[in-house]
Amino acid sequence: MARLSVPSGLTRRAAFGAAALGVAAPASGATRTNPTESGLVDALSKLDGLVRDAMDRTGVPGMAIAVVSKDAVVYQKGFGVRAAGKTGTVDADTIFQLASVSKPIASTVMAILTDRKIVDWDDPIVRHDPGFALHDAWVSRQVTLRDMFCHRSGLPDHAGDTLEEVGYGRTEVLHRMRFIRPGSSFRSHYAYTNFGLSAAAFAAAQAAGRPWEELTAALLYRPLGMHRTSSRYADFAADGNHAVLHMQTDGKWVARATRDADTQSPAGGVSASVRDMTAWLRLQLGGGAIGGTRILGGSALAETHRPQMIREPPRNPATDHVPLYGLGWNIDYDAKGRVRLSHSGAFNIGAATSVILMPGEQLGIVALTNAQPIGVPEAVSRSFLDLALDGRIERNWLALFQQALRVVMAPTYGTSVDHSRKPVAASASLPPAAYAGSYSNDLFGRIEVGTSEVGLVLKLGPKLAPYPLLHFDRDVFTYQPIGENAYGRSGVSFAVGADQTATSVRVENLDINGQGLFLRD
Repeated sequence: MARLSVPSGLTRRAAFGAAALGVAAPASGATRTNPTESGLVDALSKLDGLVRDAMDRTGVPGMAIAVVSKDAVVYQKGFGVRAAGKTGTVDADTIFQLASVSKPIASTVMAILTDRKIVDWDDPIVRHDPGFALHDAWVSRQVTLRDMFCHRSGLPDHAGDTLEEVGYGRTEVLHRMRFIRPGSSFRSHYAYTNFGLSAAAFAAAQAAGRPWEELTAALLYRPLGMHRTSSRYADFAADGNHAVLHMQTDGKWVARATRDADTQSPAGGVSASVRDMTAWLRLQLGGGAIGGTRILGGSALAETHRPQMIREPPRNPATDHVPLYGLGWNIDYDAKGRVRLSHSGAFNIGAATSVILMPGEQLGIVALTNAQPIGVPEAVSRSFLDLALDGRIERNWLALFQQALRVVMAPTYGTSVDHSRKPVAASASLPPAAYAGSYSNDLFGRIEVGTSEVGLVLKLGPKLAPYPLLHFDRDVFTYQPIGENAYGRSGVSFAVGADQTATSVRVENLDINGQGLFLRD
């Protein structure tokens, strides 16, 4: 996941906006309040305290934060440690995985490509990647780069993520998107998809004749001097000054997993330091120029900031601002009518990031953490902006974001079985041979159910990775998925025919969009 567009992501898990919090700003006069010099100075003087308070309240191991005003870096600093229990401290050059904050960076690269006439936002993807296809042939021919970057292709939310999690690589995930049934009609609804956006970016890279990872470095990172930024996981992992991922376990932050997001690099695979990120923020606020040097045309960059899609209808259409999505950006309006561009990023296994721009006020902030998403980067950023623009913190942002994220990051499966409430008189299963065999469906391909010394084993993915099955009740078992979106145990339910042999099996965590049924071969 690069999760979070809740505005995710926060994929579900990685774009964050007011609508996700139930705090859509009411419409009012579009009064612009530029930060006064004294107001900005006062807010900056309190920023250390905001960060330390949030870290003290949550225990988040490490955080780096930077602020840009107009074309100047006015704050950049690291706090805490790169790995819990170790001595390496976070500084402004510590590299963090950005998760879905990669998306507005990808849209900047795309803007450069459009500025150079290599691609156009309204090019069909098949123009640059003739082998690309979605479920419906007409949509396959029509879906554009723009459609994918504003999440209106008709694909269901987070389409393709589970393919990556069971072990499929980039090429195979993109190929198998043709088997994903639509979640809505084409261009009718917003549904956040990492692999839809990535498919568009990879197609544009084909048009440019260079791999995406090389293209991003050549067009954006090197020209901006972002020498500690990369779209390759290997570069992140090889650097000694990088922040590791942490999850909360029994009340403690523990480094338990790593996340190689190369498969969906444009959507979630960028890593960077806050020092590097300030150059990109300056480019955004500078309309395509930084320090007097123009990197791309202002109109090309402005297109990424322009609303393209309604994220969700307003609760009260008579008074509420509509939460919107541009090209890789959440677009919202505060109570005073000020435009706010933002995106959050999250890996459920240990990263949470946020970037917020107030373009009319020429102010931007980026916050990176090495902990699973609990609202810290968003809360610190919003509190700082409140102080800088209005002189007071509007509300308890940390409590609000924590509450929202408990909903946003809730498990997407696990409702069919619960071992804590296993029937006291559970029915015995059939003999293992009744379930053993090969099953398949178009989307996930072949799976196998076999036996071992400890019982039945489910084998998933291209390498048929084994997962032990635990009996629940009669023909229902469970297994523990792995990966970014893995939570507790998932149900594995067999349908048994009259001959007492299983004819199909439904894997609950793969069935979120109704495509987790496998028929016996």
